[in-house]
Amino acid sequence: MSVNTTVLHRIRRLAPYFGNTRGTWVLVAIAAMVGAASEPLIPALLKPLLDQGFQRGELEIWTVPVALLALFGVRGTAGYVAQIGLSKITNTALVILRRAMFNKILTADLQLFANQSSSALSNTLVYEVQNGAVMLVNAMLNLSRNGLTLLALVGYLFYLNWKLTLIVAAVFPSVAWVMRWLTARVHQITKASQSATDNLAYVVEENVLAHRDIRLYSAQKSQSERFDQLGESLRHLAMKSTVAGSAMTPVTQMLAAVALSAVISVALAQSSSSGTSVGGFVAFVTAMLMIVAPIRQLSEVSGPITRGLAALERALELIDNAPVEMGGSYSKERATGHIRFENVRVQYPSAQGPTIDALDLEVNPGETVALVGASGSGKTTLANLLPRFVPTSAGRILLDEHDIREWDINALRSQFAVVSQQVVMLNDTVAANVALGMALERHKVVDCLQAANLSSFIAELPQGIDTPIGHNGSQLSGGQRQRLAIARALYKDAPILILDEATSALDTESERSVQDALLVLMKNRTTLVIAHRLSTIMHADRIVVMEAGHIVESGSHAALLEQNGIYARLYRLGQDGPAHIG
Repeated sequence: MSVNTTVLHRIRRLAPYFGNTRGTWVLVAIAAMVGAASEPLIPALLKPLLDQGFQRGELEIWTVPVALLALFGVRGTAGYVAQIGLSKITNTALVILRRAMFNKILTADLQLFANQSSSALSNTLVYEVQNGAVMLVNAMLNLSRNGLTLLALVGYLFYLNWKLTLIVAAVFPSVAWVMRWLTARVHQITKASQSATDNLAYVVEENVLAHRDIRLYSAQKSQSERFDQLGESLRHLAMKSTVAGSAMTPVTQMLAAVALSAVISVALAQSSSSGTSVGGFVAFVTAMLMIVAPIRQLSEVSGPITRGLAALERALELIDNAPVEMGGSYSKERATGHIRFENVRVQYPSAQGPTIDALDLEVNPGETVALVGASGSGKTTLANLLPRFVPTSAGRILLDEHDIREWDINALRSQFAVVSQQVVMLNDTVAANVALGMALERHKVVDCLQAANLSSFIAELPQGIDTPIGHNGSQLSGGQRQRLAIARALYKDAPILILDEATSALDTESERSVQDALLVLMKNRTTLVIAHRLSTIMHADRIVVMEAGHIVESGSHAALLEQNGIYARLYRLGQDGPAHIG
């Protein structure tokens, strides 16, 4: 497939996003045609001005000035209309394109987030589509306007002297070949620059998130060197892109100058033999000189088109190729909470062995099951299997006797509420974070906050439940964030609760407040508890001990102590040291 064919194919792919303002496109096209048609009128005015005005004195004094004012008034109006129209087209397309990208991110298979960093996705959605759309639309306007201008001027030249005009046409194949070669070069460099930009943004993201560890371990120098290396790579690619893009203008200008020199030489020879008038000669040369500008701008337009298409292509790849999470058709408003794992196996692509292997477990409705084991034993993976945040490699998981793969994905996840150690909060109000994803009922928010032991804290806030909590809840303490997560889970009122190390990072006083809130939350729900703290697990209906992805012990706290196995050993270690096991 040729470069030109590829460019046209990419433009056609973008048509659904840029084609929603057809009336505006028509208006812009008319404005571009009016502007292009006005170009030959400038040299056309010179012929009567020189022949009839200066030589013979037959022209009224006011004629040419009035014509010039009218001409430039029409050109200015056409240019203004085109710019306003293009702004509308660009911004309308951006809204549609970003909406499609954001909706795909919200529904894409979770593998997308394993393959791409958040900084790369953000960079594409926010900045690249903006720059790409602006460059592409402006370049398309320049292409159409200068293309039409070139046609109008060439047509006028044919009208004046068709033999001389044929010399001009000889330069076009050379210009086309140069533009084609340089366009392919710019496209390759642009793709490499996008990857380099993503890597640079990712380093910044990592250092912002890990700013405390960077300082604690004095890693500033190594991170600065890493940043400098990537910055230098990006600079090198930017220079290569500039060299390739900048070469278009001087090369095409030189080719145009060669043709122009030949035309002027021939025109001078013709004027001495054919008696061409001064006005006719000046009009022809002026039109020839005016051709250089659209040729130059047409030679420059391929760079912005290529860069704009490359930027927008990443958005299209996300929209077209990122798979959507697939689920079944089974749906139920509220599950009973009966869960069964049957011969379940999970192996991550980068792991040498399975994280979970041949696991069987049944959890009855309303039962509280605590998962205990050393780090890496598979506890969190097991919990993440239920809302399908992690796929099974073998076996099946049933919720209310239906394989979770048969459940509609949204209906399935509506059955779960999760409170984890890593609480994620939105940069919004307290109320919006509690009612996340659901209709906001203020009285219900207040009740849930009270149940989560946050009433006194909310009363101290300047705007109550309407107070913003900052980026990821930066205005809250660790205990407040955990209790707000509990309030969120209470608000959702899901039949199944997953507690993943919900109190492990808290001090004793904060843990006590959170534990009281958890007891309210766990009431009448099927609950899976992943915890090290004895206070969290010893009152569970059943404790399941995991080791290397297998269940090795199961029973109540008292029964497991009587077995004198792994749990009993972990319990004794907890009694001798901190009040935790595993």
